[in-house]
Amino acid sequence: MGLIKSETTTKPLREGDKVLAITVSSPLNDEDCLLQGIKVFEDWGLTCQNEVIVGRHWGYLAEKDPFRYKQLHSKNHSDLIAFAKGGWGAARLLENPQPWQKGWLVGYSDLSSLLLARLAAGYDGAIHGPLVSSISKEPTWSKDRLRSLLFNKSVPDLIGSSWNNGIATGPLVAANLTVASHLLGSEHMPNLKGAILVLEDIGEEPYRIDRMLTHWRIKGVLQDLAGLAFGNFLNCEDQEKDKSQSFSVEEILKERSSDLNIPVIGDLPVGHCCGNAALPLGWEATLNGNEGVLSIKPFLRAMLQQ
Repeated sequence: MGLIKSETTTKPLREGDKVLAITVSSPLNDEDCLLQGIKVFEDWGLTCQNEVIVGRHWGYLAEKDPFRYKQLHSKNHSDLIAFAKGGWGAARLLENPQPWQKGWLVGYSDLSSLLLARLAAGYDGAIHGPLVSSISKEPTWSKDRLRSLLFNKSVPDLIGSSWNNGIATGPLVAANLTVASHLLGSEHMPNLKGAILVLEDIGEEPYRIDRMLTHWRIKGVLQDLAGLAFGNFLNCEDQEKDKSQSFSVEEILKERSSDLNIPVIGDLPVGHCCGNAALPLGWEATLNGNEGVLSIKPFLRAMLQQ
């Protein structure tokens, strides 16, 4: 992975800038959530172009790959691409060349594949944060946080739980664990050596979380991190009635990270929860494992190592 290129640095948004709402994963069927989300961006003084066709689908995808690829790399200029829906399908677009342009991308969950690929290509402007269909339901602090990042204002520290002591600084990377696991070994996964990594997930039982983190360990990725943090792991408990022969997801996260000799914190308000704190990929962050705090240096894009 290359460095963040100075010529690709994304400029802060200003009132009147254009937002493009698209869905490149699963179909979106809730028009009310879509329109309420668009209104949030409009209330910030942004001009929204909605290209989401509610209910349109090709199987479990929002459309066939060429259509979704064309939406992602639209020739119509936009200052911010706001993804409307997660699910599955974004990674399929990475089979083709990615002519990234300057600007912002906001999304999470399945969209992690595109955020990571963009960062790996040397572009900043990717924010792991609320979708158009979910942002209207976010608490005020979460909406204000995303707005502040887009408009070049500082954001408060995030408070979690201290799991491993120590303090580390490095480029911030946030992603869905399942999605990111399937990018390991590809050109679309940024080099995470020296990074502060934040992971979250949904609907994965503890043994699957164990399997994925073990894969990261076998690849040596977790051992190269400067710091590790875990967000929300929603509905990730064992579905078997007898819990006596299982682990909780928290037990797995702690056990698989306890011997890394780096600061580790848990319980960050990030991921599939109401209160999904926006995190800018590639920005310099400090993880304080002593106090369970993640902080971001305003406006500072960290230079990721090759």
